[in-house]
Amino acid sequence: MDSLSQICLGAGVATLVMGNKVPIKHAMLWGAVAGTLPDLDVLFGAGDAITKMVSHRGNSHALLYLALLSPLFAWLISAIHRQLSLFPRWWLATSLVLITHPLLDVMTIYGTRLGLPFTNTPFGIGSIFIIDPLYTLPLVIALVVALLRPNWCTRAAACGLGLSSLYLVWSFSAQQYIVAQVNAQLPAPAPTGILVTPTPFNTLLWRVLIMHENGYYEGFYNVLKQDEAVDYQFFSQDADLREYFADHPDISRIASFSHGFYSLTPKDNKLILTDLRMGLRQNYAFNFEVTPDASAAPQALPRAYDMKATLRWMQQKLAAAD
Repeated sequence: MDSLSQICLGAGVATLVMGNKVPIKHAMLWGAVAGTLPDLDVLFGAGDAITKMVSHRGNSHALLYLALLSPLFAWLISAIHRQLSLFPRWWLATSLVLITHPLLDVMTIYGTRLGLPFTNTPFGIGSIFIIDPLYTLPLVIALVVALLRPNWCTRAAACGLGLSSLYLVWSFSAQQYIVAQVNAQLPAPAPTGILVTPTPFNTLLWRVLIMHENGYYEGFYNVLKQDEAVDYQFFSQDADLREYFADHPDISRIASFSHGFYSLTPKDNKLILTDLRMGLRQNYAFNFEVTPDASAAPQALPRAYDMKATLRWMQQKLAAAD
């Protein structure tokens, strides 16, 4: 999720655990800091463009490593404020803040390596967009209430966390319902993979991606228009090209990281490699230019994103049926 959501989640969890045992500002501050820590891996990313992409949400998001870090961080907080008697409570607070960060991230589609060092699998449920105001807003309101009414801090934090968690339950339930609807009306032939993810900032309009051997279908499911069939657009792909370059080091990394949801297109003696999971209407977030013989480092291609055009398009899609 975005940094603001993680900061608010961390501050909310720390406020709930610490209650009135410490000044409310201390709980919020350290909760926000701990909620930001896992994402600092972006400051230390090294290597080529693909390496930087697939290494994000790696070791810094592994549950084991975060569990090992939490007592050290809790001791540091206790020492700074000379509250060693509160070390157990700070330990509980920092543990929950650090662990809820990657658990929230895994609800997005990017890919989070929770299981390191035991498994390198990037987990991504994809039931919520990376920025969703309806998830973050209850947390923001709860923190404001807690600051203005410190005596209500525990109840405010509990309400904010409860509402944001219910929204996650709704988004996951909606996703599973849409997956079932898509499976019941699949375009032929049989797919090699199906992905259902929300479009930006909402959980009403969902993007449906259906992979086939010779290409992929992209369509959109409107929760407000459930009676309408999904209008798919097909994009052809060269199956032989994908098979020929299956062992290419750059392509195989994206193939593994995206769980097979990628495209490969030849262009001017180069190959355009795209992670199909993130983006809209051929405007994908991660495009790379790679050489067929892997003789040069992959280059990230710039993204020309028109936010106003996207929002206008989404508004049209979400408009109620006549």
